[in-house]
Amino acid sequence: MVPTIEWKDGIVRMLDQTRLPLEVTYFECKTYQDVAKGIKELIIRGAPAIGVAAAMGVALGAQDVKAQNFTDFYGEIEKICSHIGATRPTAVNLFWAIERMKRFIQSHRERPLNAIKELLIEEANRVLREDVEANRAMGKHGAQFIKDGNTILTHCNAGALATGGYGTALGVIRAAKEQGKDINVFADETRPVLQGARLTAWELMEDNIPVTLITDNMAGYFMKKGAIDLCIVGADRIARNGDAANKIGTYSVAVLAREHDIPFYVAAPVSTIDFAIPSGEHIPIEERNRAEVTHVFGKVQIAPAKVRVANPAFDVTPARYITAIITEKGAFKPEDIYKLTE
Repeated sequence: MVPTIEWKDGIVRMLDQTRLPLEVTYFECKTYQDVAKGIKELIIRGAPAIGVAAAMGVALGAQDVKAQNFTDFYGEIEKICSHIGATRPTAVNLFWAIERMKRFIQSHRERPLNAIKELLIEEANRVLREDVEANRAMGKHGAQFIKDGNTILTHCNAGALATGGYGTALGVIRAAKEQGKDINVFADETRPVLQGARLTAWELMEDNIPVTLITDNMAGYFMKKGAIDLCIVGADRIARNGDAANKIGTYSVAVLAREHDIPFYVAAPVSTIDFAIPSGEHIPIEERNRAEVTHVFGKVQIAPAKVRVANPAFDVTPARYITAIITEKGAFKPEDIYKLTE
């Protein structure tokens, strides 16, 4: 799999996911504003990958700060963090990464500014490495739930493209495949931006994992036919009580899974759990551009020009619909994730 994001020769290179699957090309970020643009415009997407991008964006922005003392330097860093933090409100990894970088800077405030700048690059790359390691651990913990011969339904893209590498939900599926299990995947197309059709199907085909693409409104049909054994999705923010925000349409899949007595799993790193909020009611939901709904790829109009449009990017699945939350620390019942703070 090609790298999703990397620090190379003083710039941040993002795989341009708006061009997939037809073209594999990179968006080169020379400033922190470029990084923010990449996050905002879905050039990079997926909560863990956004976190990595944010860390690299802070490090990149720091290189151009011309301050002569720590107080002025940190003041500029806060401006950089505010700009990056304003890009997307739902994915908590964005804010987790920004706060991590700010704490890191404070912990080295006695060092020369040039040294801090170099250390920030190292820390951003550490965030990337740790994400990949967490995904692989998550895969091992989650593969136990997949039996030989199972067919898994997933929604949106929670693979290597949504992370630093390997993936969360698709990482679990990859781990099961690496264990020699014969598995199949059904991928929802994921309207309106079609991450399932464009990204998940492409990833799985690259890894030679059998995948069947279906439209979002076909999930119930295949569940009723007995074609689906379990569901695994990612998450952009998980509340302390186990409610999980993920790509719009996930809640519908969870309700259908409950109706058909199908296990429904959420795979996400601990950094995606927001222990500061008590429930999903407190998770901010991003409302995106109406053109994502009225047009296909912003080009082909498929709706009346003046029709009213609602375009929430995420929905919240209540904890009662989730069989288990799979993290790098193990798999937990939603009501037990509080133990991760102990």
